[in-house]
Formats: sequence, C-alpha cells, structure tokens
Amino acid sequence: MEGFEDLRIVDNFYQTSSFFPMPTILIGTVSESGETNLGSYSLCFPYYIAGKDYYAMLLECRNSSNTCQNILRTKKCSLNFIPDSKKFFREAVRLGFPGDTTEQKMKDCIFNLIPSPLGEGRPKLVDEAFQVFECTWDDTLEDAYQDKPGSLEGYEPPYRNFNGITSKFGAHFILKVDKIRMKKKYYDAIINGVKASAFPAVPVDYGYRDSTNFWMSRFRRPFPEKIQAKEGDVSSVIYAAKRIDPDVVFTDEACARLTKIPRVFLKAALTQMVEIAKSEGISVIDPDALNIINDKRRSEKKMKK
Repeated sequence: MEGFEDLRIVDNFYQTSSFFPMPTILIGTVSESGETNLGSYSLCFPYYIAGKDYYAMLLECRNSSNTCQNILRTKKCSLNFIPDSKKFFREAVRLGFPGDTTEQKMKDCIFNLIPSPLGEGRPKLVDEAFQVFECTWDDTLEDAYQDKPGSLEGYEPPYRNFNGITSKFGAHFILKVDKIRMKKKYYDAIINGVKASAFPAVPVDYGYRDSTNFWMSRFRRPFPEKIQAKEGDVSSVIYAAKRIDPDVVFTDEACARLTKIPRVFLKAALTQMVEIAKSEGISVIDPDALNIINDKRRSEKKMKK
C-alpha cells in the first residue's frame, strides 16, 4: 500500500513494533510481608464499562512479577495515576525494572503512601496520584481462582483465555473497580463542569522503547472541540417516551428539550428519568419537573463519587 511499510510483528509489539500512547500507572499490591509494592504499568485499560453489575479494568502483566504474584495471592490492588513530572516518570521507570524484590524497590521510593480507607489487607495509596482506582480481582471468571502464585520460572498449560494465567509468561486480570478516589480539585471539576484549566497533568507513555530508554510526552493544556450533535425530531422522542412507563407522561415541551440525546442512548436516559420521577412522586414530566429530575441526577452522580 502506497505510503506505508509493513513492519514485522514481534513479542511486545506495542513497544517494539509501534508507537502506542498509554497511561502511566503505579499498581499497588501487598507483598507476603505485608508491605505495599508499587509496579509501573501501562497495559491497563477500561474493560466492563456499562450493562454489567460492576465496572472493571483489564490489566496485562508478566506472571512472574511482584504485581501478578501478589494479585494471585491477595486479589487486591490499587491503580495510582501519577501526574506529569520528569521526577515521577524517572521513578516509575525505576519501579518498573523487573527482578527486584519489594524490599529492594521500595527502600528508596520517593512516593508517599497513605492507608486505604477500605482497611487492612489493602495496598496503600500513592498520595501524589491525581486519582486512584481501588480494585478487586474477579477470579470467578474462567475459574481463574485455580491459578496460584509461586511459579516464577513460567507457568505450564492449560492457560486461561482472558483472566488469570494466559500464557507461559503472561497474565490478564479483570479488576472490579471498588472505589474511584480523586483529588478534590479534579473531583470538583467533574461534578461542577470541566474546563481546560481543570484537567490534571496526565503523562502519556509512548509505548515504544529500545534497549536504553522509555519515552514519555509532557502534558499540554487540552482544548475542546464541540460535539456535532445531530438533533432528532421531537416526534421520535415523544414516540419513545410514551413507551417507557404508562404511569409517567412526558409533555411535548419536555420532549423538545431531549432531542439532543443520541438515539442509541435515548431509551436508557428516558428510563432513568422515569425512575427518578416515580421516586419523587412525579407523574407528569414537564420542563419544571425535568429540572428537578436533572438536579436529582447530578446529586446522585455526586454521591457516587
């Protein structure tokens, strides 16, 4: 194909055969001695994001790492998102070096660790992080509870497809998100409305590495781009609203204010509005009632943070 060259795909292709932007995360786990171990990872992404009874992240890692062995044993971890800082990134590279014991790597760690509000048995949290996900490994998927720590020279088959020990040297973990904790400045921004100045300074690990360096890009102020929303016509909203619940009626004026909701999300949004209306004793959703419902939705979102 003109303009492109074929690049050989090899092990760790996201590092060796591509430029792949990723987050920079310190994963906290608890060692056998009870000390918090920090390991540096970028292969950690949202997994279950909607429609399940919980939300989850996916972690990919070496199965001989301290992180993997500790998760197999305790099932608990914390995902600490560190801000953009050359000093922090340098420390993340050091903490990511394979082979060191928890005692060796944590002896001179520059990060401050604070206890988890979830109590004993949880890894401590990185105080410098702008947000932290506290997670529990769902080892029921694929019967992954059968995978045990201890095989530091590699695991023999059979292997799991997506959860637990997935190859001789690899592991995947489906991590249930128990809590999302966020520094107040950014919490307030999400609750009250995000502006460009309110974004945390997030570093991007560029994936590619050679035998000498990891690479990171510095944070730059984000810029907004308006969503080019396609407004549906009022009649389609009215049609959908009439089929949600016979005990709750949407007025035409209220439906006119809902035309910017994408069609794929319309039923879910209307259903949530009806549930709130019924809890508030509202049987007719007009513009005034819609204001009450939207205030309730915002307050519920705030309570969940």
